[in-house]
Amino acid sequence: MSSWIPENSRDLYGLDRWGNGYFDINNSGEVTVSLRDQETGKEAPISLPEILKGMTERGFAMPLNLRFRDLLDRRIEHLNAAFNDAITQAKYKGTYRGVYPIKVNQQQQVVEEICEFGKRFNYGLECGSKPELLAALAYQHNPEALLICNGYKDNEFIDLALRATRMGLRVILVLEMPSELPAIIARSQALGIRPELGIRFRLSTKSEGHWAHSGGDRSVFGLNTGQVIDTIDWLKEADLLDCLRLLHFHQGSQLPNIRSIREAVSEATQVYVSLVAEGAPMGLLDLGGGLAIDYDGSSSSNSSSANYSLDEYAVNLVETVQEICDLNEVEHPDIVTESGRAVVAYYSVLVFNILDVTSFHVPEAPALPDADCHPMLLNLAEVVARVSSKTLNECFNDALYYRDQIRALFKLGSISLRERALGEKTYWHIMTRLVTTLRQQDHVPEDLAQLDENLTDFYYANLSVFQSLPDAWAIDQLFPIMPLHRHREEPTRPAILADITCDCDGKIDRFIDRDSTRNQLPLHPFDPADKKPYYLGAFLTGAYQETLGDLHNLLGDPNVVSVAIENGEIALTHEVEGDSVADVLSYVEYNPKDLETRFRRFAEGAVKKGLITAVQRKETMQAFRATLNGYTYYED
Repeated sequence: MSSWIPENSRDLYGLDRWGNGYFDINNSGEVTVSLRDQETGKEAPISLPEILKGMTERGFAMPLNLRFRDLLDRRIEHLNAAFNDAITQAKYKGTYRGVYPIKVNQQQQVVEEICEFGKRFNYGLECGSKPELLAALAYQHNPEALLICNGYKDNEFIDLALRATRMGLRVILVLEMPSELPAIIARSQALGIRPELGIRFRLSTKSEGHWAHSGGDRSVFGLNTGQVIDTIDWLKEADLLDCLRLLHFHQGSQLPNIRSIREAVSEATQVYVSLVAEGAPMGLLDLGGGLAIDYDGSSSSNSSSANYSLDEYAVNLVETVQEICDLNEVEHPDIVTESGRAVVAYYSVLVFNILDVTSFHVPEAPALPDADCHPMLLNLAEVVARVSSKTLNECFNDALYYRDQIRALFKLGSISLRERALGEKTYWHIMTRLVTTLRQQDHVPEDLAQLDENLTDFYYANLSVFQSLPDAWAIDQLFPIMPLHRHREEPTRPAILADITCDCDGKIDRFIDRDSTRNQLPLHPFDPADKKPYYLGAFLTGAYQETLGDLHNLLGDPNVVSVAIENGEIALTHEVEGDSVADVLSYVEYNPKDLETRFRRFAEGAVKKGLITAVQRKETMQAFRATLNGYTYYED
């Protein structure tokens, strides 16, 4: 029996470091998610493989996005609790007013559930475009919640926001550029509706991480100090200074270092108290987004982590604002944050199955070459017999030399393809033997340090990185990835994940490690011939991934299922079928009916030429239609 236990896997994959108490492994070696029963309020661990079993029985194919509405509810709850506790401890006289930026995940279910769960906290929405504003107005009807309007605004945008203000909603038009103000004033006068206004300030404080360019003098959005003063004067002249209620800044997304956050808040608060001194009533200080998620579990200031907790984040923001306001004898403003990633990241897990494996390990020695074969093959075979702990460097160098000679001889036509294949197998067998021996050594020679990595397997995953994990490809975002089962077996195969797109970038070869990152993921041996599925999960994928995905190779959106607990039973609360082939073809301007018509004509032509029979034409058309209506991913 294996001595491997779930605790070993928790440590290996860092589950306790990034799972935040939501994810665990049960005694059966299956990954679980902790959900609250919607009827009793009690938490219970639910096996992800058990969920997948039910989904496959219902006909859902991989890949599959699992959403957990309870985790969304709890993240909103935890965020508000952290700020309310910080406010109480500091005796801060303002309140906390959270808003969710729709751009982080615009899916209808997400926006609807945030409005539902956030109602008890008067949790608002932030929108940066007309489509996002329309979505917000359809779901957010709480007059106590904020609706923050960022982004460029044309007259249509402004009119809709003003009309919503007249209907009792608290809509704040934030000036991103000075040129927006004349349009807002004009439409306000035309409709007879006084707006609530905000100013986005361009910080001089720079950020850290992937989005460091969001701050500093060269950041794209926001007003600099001169433009802020010009705006104040303009509002005074138009008798609208009393409409200025909010100061906003955005330092960037996934901010890893609490010190740079505190510096930015300090600068913004100084601007806020200056606006109050200019006569603006203000009342709201919007500190933007940036609250980070610890993707790699390192609790550090690297771009995939955070060197602070949620509670520390709240305390730092509240204390900084309070200190500067008290020093300037300014009333404490309500603190607004636009935390999107921290709210929705845990909400979604991408599940996919492994289809096949390419392994460079050759544990069994190939058959010995014939005595009359090329001498280089004999030399390589002789190295096999010499492999030991004392000859590691020597055997490695000899094997590499003989393999390269065999390849060169093949190019000259002096060695056959079959002989070259035997040489390659022998070479990889030697490398396998060397790695096995190295793993038992206390010291690894420098020249052999990368040998284990060179034998890393390719595990072919039924997904598109470009569609479902675009940030892993585009900005090297690290996502926790691990098997969902078999955690009573030791994962002995180092692997790179390759997707099913025809692209060399369609792979994941950076994974979280205890201290930093590693270039391979330990997985269990997989044999596609035994027909047993092997499931992996990519965690913390709720932010940005669903919206940013593209149609590389015309692989579309995966299936989506929302899971909850009701009366102790697993309940599927929301199901969305992934894109069909017809769907994605229509996205790139093909008409599925036209495609079928064109292919039917071609098939009829084949009948007339005697290439196929009429019955075969019927079967071929049925296959064409079935594929057109099928899933874009690999199906058994």
